[in-house]
Amino acid sequence: MTGTKKKYIGIVSTISFVILTSCGSPVKNEKLTELQDAKAQLERNIAMYDETWKRFFEGETSIVNSERFQEDVVVVTAQGDIVGIEATKNYYLNFLTGFSNQEFTILEVVGQGNRLVKHWNFKGTHTGDFFGMPASGNKLNLSGTTMVTMKDGKIAKEQDFFDMMSMVNQLSAGDLNADETKAGVN
Repeated sequence: MTGTKKKYIGIVSTISFVILTSCGSPVKNEKLTELQDAKAQLERNIAMYDETWKRFFEGETSIVNSERFQEDVVVVTAQGDIVGIEATKNYYLNFLTGFSNQEFTILEVVGQGNRLVKHWNFKGTHTGDFFGMPASGNKLNLSGTTMVTMKDGKIAKEQDFFDMMSMVNQLSAGDLNADETKAGVN
């Protein structure tokens, strides 16, 4: 084979390879479309979730509704599952009625597929009944995470994880101020 023929075959092979691999098969295009759709849905879920809780803690409690929550939404708690939209709203109302000067901050929401993880911080002064705990006047500064399951673009399940002992200590420790640290204690 002459050098020109080898060169010609090499060029044709390269062009053929580029054409075949760059066009993509229908299966590759479908998979790419699926991934793009899943990413877009995840971004919509995160945005809706973030907006829902920001608005709720600003006092817009009607945001806990069937447009944003599954009818059979579940909040998993150590005392048993809370089921349904009204029960979910009433559960989280404890944070609004139990505290004044409250600040709820969503530090980050990440997700994959239909699962989200929210990292949050809640601060407030315990001036009302909070899950049956009478007002202490103490400040609370509590951080935690929430595991979330989404279904059809709505919240289907939540489970909060936080240091319960820290919360109880802050609310029942006399004149302890959660915004201050005691000597030697961080």
